[in-house]
Amino acid sequence: MNKFQSFRSTVVPLEADNIDTDQIIPARFLKATGRTGFGENLFRDLRYDSSGKKKAGFILNNDSFHGKILMTGKNFGCGSSREHAAWAIQDYGFDAIIAESFADIFRNNALNIGLLTITLPENILKQLFAKCKKSPSTQIGVNLRDQFVELFDGESTSYPFVINPYKKLCLLEGLDDIDYLLSIRDQIALFEQKKASSIENLSRI
Repeated sequence: MNKFQSFRSTVVPLEADNIDTDQIIPARFLKATGRTGFGENLFRDLRYDSSGKKKAGFILNNDSFHGKILMTGKNFGCGSSREHAAWAIQDYGFDAIIAESFADIFRNNALNIGLLTITLPENILKQLFAKCKKSPSTQIGVNLRDQFVELFDGESTSYPFVINPYKKLCLLEGLDDIDYLLSIRDQIALFEQKKASSIENLSRI
């Protein structure tokens, strides 16, 4: 997993609530086991009609909107727990998702592959949606180390966000759960030695 770097980007504003994982990546596209190749079918049934023609009203089909940040509403990633939903979003080219709230399993799946999930209050999201939809060239900066996003619209306005400290460390260091355990294997070995020694001493009493 690559180390997460601060960046700034334009935004794809998908203003909708309760987008589930089947909408993110329909079940019929889950045959592959690798993480790549899912991006082309991201939001497949929202982007295309039954004949395969792009739906003009869907935001990803609007060439005015693009970037590394997907912005959406509440309860994003609800439904089944498929990891492929996070894979598809990352494979499409997004590095971060900003939403009012996330389904817990989806959020963990995303963070585990280096896809940052950021929650912001509803009133702030409404402001960001309005600005980004009015001006597609509007950029937002993402600073994980200091935990804030920054709106660039002629002046700079920052908004803090909260993240689990362990997940933050893993993202900044480019570690998945196994990598993290390997990075502290000396500490684990020392703990096991102390534990074994304590048990031995108790047995002598």
